[in-house]
Amino acid sequence: MTIDPDMPAHEDAVLRGVMHQYAEHLPVTDKTPIISLGEGDTPLVRSQSIERELGCDALYFKLESCNPTGSFKDRGMVVAVAKAMEEGAQAIMCASTGNTSASAAAYAGRYGLKCFVIVPDGNIARGKLAQSVVYGAEIIAIDGNFDAALRVAREITSKHPIALVNSVNPHRVEGQKTASFEIADALGDAPDVLALPVGNAGNITAYWRGFVQYHQMEHTSRRPMMLGFQAAGAAPLVDGAPIESPQTIASAIRVGNPASSASALAARDESGGAIAAVTDDEILAAYARLAREEGIFCEPASAACVAGVLRQKAEGRSFAGQTVVCIITGSGLKDPETALRTEPDVHRVPAELGAIEREMGWA
Repeated sequence: MTIDPDMPAHEDAVLRGVMHQYAEHLPVTDKTPIISLGEGDTPLVRSQSIERELGCDALYFKLESCNPTGSFKDRGMVVAVAKAMEEGAQAIMCASTGNTSASAAAYAGRYGLKCFVIVPDGNIARGKLAQSVVYGAEIIAIDGNFDAALRVAREITSKHPIALVNSVNPHRVEGQKTASFEIADALGDAPDVLALPVGNAGNITAYWRGFVQYHQMEHTSRRPMMLGFQAAGAAPLVDGAPIESPQTIASAIRVGNPASSASALAARDESGGAIAAVTDDEILAAYARLAREEGIFCEPASAACVAGVLRQKAEGRSFAGQTVVCIITGSGLKDPETALRTEPDVHRVPAELGAIEREMGWA
């Protein structure tokens, strides 16, 4: 493997990033460039409020929103881009509802690759689109949904020397599994339950792979139950059939025909878990609670897993005595429109101390 020549030479910088930390568990060869934007090593934050309602022994939030481009996608993208560079690619391409495009464009920009992004026209959060624009990606908007965009991207990359960096790229899943290692290392064992949102289903596939591998290496005493949650209007794995026009406010999981369906269902079955649906209203309620009660501002899709475990608790599932981890996949700054759906309650008063104190109720 070769170290990124732009990386500062001092030890602290060299050791950052998932390819540095977990090279032995990744598809790294002597020819693979070891690159990084500082991804991984994200916080595991314990709940201060929702934990009590869930009735579990401990509830943690894995803040993947703290990755360089604000989502979990960076973990897999760094490996996919490194392998593309190893193979001599000069361009990469992805279909995206936003987070993948932002991540691909960032790594492409840093490492001198051309980046083409295919997005559903009018169906991408502006915060995510802004990232792709500023990183320098060439954005192609199509009249169709994510599934159509991925289909086109696969066709183009099969005809031209362009690396496809969606989660159908196996290197993406390999990079994303490192989050499982971090969780187990932080807790001293695997959690009892791992809950996460499910869109194209690469992430649930990756987490399960990581936990299985760590267990096989005897780093953990158990493997977690995997609970995946889709939005009710975009729940093909729950409905058992693709959805032609998926609809949900959670744009990151607005996928009607997940590319990793088979492996996601295997993760569910092998772990004794479940893949269920939550409504947009439940997602938005959990989204607000995470911000107001836990200090966590996430994109709506991230809140789906919190909404899901709360619904399961309400339906009778017991989490007593268990450690639960919910994956916060992306930052709320990705989708500011959702946060501002209702006009903020702004109190307008004169710039006078007494007036302000009266408005505050402290006069």
